[in-house]
Amino acid sequence: MVPRFGHGTWIGKAFNDTPEMLHERSLRQEKRLERANELMNDDSLQKLETAAMARSRSVDSAPLGNYTIWKNEYRRGKSFEDMLRLMQDQIIMARVYSGLAKFTNNLALHQEIETQLMKLAWEEESTDIDQEQRVLDSIRDMGQILARAHEQLYECKLVTNKLRAMLQTVEDELENEQTYITFLTQLASKALPDAIHCLTMRLNLEYHLLPLPMRNFPRRENLENPKLYHYALFSDNVLAASVVVNSTVMNAQDPSRHVFHLVTDKLNFGAMSMWFLLNPPGEATIHVQRFEDFTWLNSSYSPVLSQLESAAMKKFYFKTARSESVESGSENLKYRYPKYMSMLNHLRFYIPRIFPKLEKILFVDDDVVVQKDLTPLWSIDLKGKVNENFDPKFCGWAYGMNIFDLKEWKKNNITETYHFWQNLNENRTLWKLGTLPPGLITFYNLTQPLQRKWHLLGLGYDKGIDVKKIERSAVIHYNGHMKPWTEMGISKYQPYWTKYTNFDHPYIFTCRLFE
Repeated sequence: MVPRFGHGTWIGKAFNDTPEMLHERSLRQEKRLERANELMNDDSLQKLETAAMARSRSVDSAPLGNYTIWKNEYRRGKSFEDMLRLMQDQIIMARVYSGLAKFTNNLALHQEIETQLMKLAWEEESTDIDQEQRVLDSIRDMGQILARAHEQLYECKLVTNKLRAMLQTVEDELENEQTYITFLTQLASKALPDAIHCLTMRLNLEYHLLPLPMRNFPRRENLENPKLYHYALFSDNVLAASVVVNSTVMNAQDPSRHVFHLVTDKLNFGAMSMWFLLNPPGEATIHVQRFEDFTWLNSSYSPVLSQLESAAMKKFYFKTARSESVESGSENLKYRYPKYMSMLNHLRFYIPRIFPKLEKILFVDDDVVVQKDLTPLWSIDLKGKVNENFDPKFCGWAYGMNIFDLKEWKKNNITETYHFWQNLNENRTLWKLGTLPPGLITFYNLTQPLQRKWHLLGLGYDKGIDVKKIERSAVIHYNGHMKPWTEMGISKYQPYWTKYTNFDHPYIFTCRLFE
């Protein structure tokens, strides 16, 4: 290495200063002192303090490491990682001076800097055993080039503007990367994993090979018994539905009193039925239906069904202009989520019509796990309300798990109210998609809060939930993009879901779930 080559050598002056250079330096020092005296008055100090506090909120306050180019602390004895960090700092300033050299038509210096930049980039990615010495040589060479560039090009305003422009470019690139990540995250979360698709296909095949007499579930007499504990689960995900049922039954004090009403579509009916025929939930009762068999559910009765079948709605959700770029795709991919075009997502507004003989029912989403006995929910006094929410401080509530009083539902004409608002939203002026907005409107002032321990949200997006809070919650909800049955699932929350999955089951094993 060159003598006295240090971490800031290339931005400093040579040691053999001429009298003219010393005079210029003296003038600069006098200007600094004059400026400092100007800033000593109270008003200026107050402005400086205010600006400094504002600035501190927007920048990282972590101390700079010894590798920084602004300190003369670099020595040969520093670690190789420090050398690489120094090289990265040199690359930043080399880009600054390369741009300035091109801007001032100093093309020879511009080309020299660009050539050295290519060399540094190559060294940064190299893994040869001789890399360390070559990095040191490259740092030395770049330091000398930057020293000359500083002599020829340095002007505070130009360098500052160039750094700001580079910062803006990096921020734009970061924003684009985050947009792309969001796009991929949404895409992955809405795609059915191959293993679950494999499981569904195998179960469908087995079901259609099954003789008709063997397709019936036992204990059909329990399906309309209002004295039992009834659950409504609308899903097209076999594995997710099995976890909901398994977790509920395994934590119930008396499983024989629990009845599960599963509604799916015709594509998944065979698989859903076959799974629970092969894996009956102990003494609990199971019933599987497909919503296409509900003859009353037609476009003349249901506004949302009429809208979902309309060409305008399909164009809105699936027009190709929405996905011509990552930017538009990430913003609008949610509109292409199949569940928003599925009647399964809207069946929750027709619960009393689907189960006319029942008085109370517990509605659960397929992305929940039950950890406690839910029997006490059926004895809660809803005080004349239709259902409950879980945070009395807010007007919103979550659909993941709700106990509905179906007598009050009918008394308050909930389904008709939903139809009224759905008709008003035919052009999507009130809300764009989903069932939560119409749910909040339809059930307004008809909800009764329960204790927080019954339902915990956020396991599909919040990585900071306290473990103790999870363990004391009766139902945990994986709402969000990071579903536990996907590779995107938050790893520390997945065991709460996978503990209710039998990985040794022949179908699950052969479909290689989670491999």
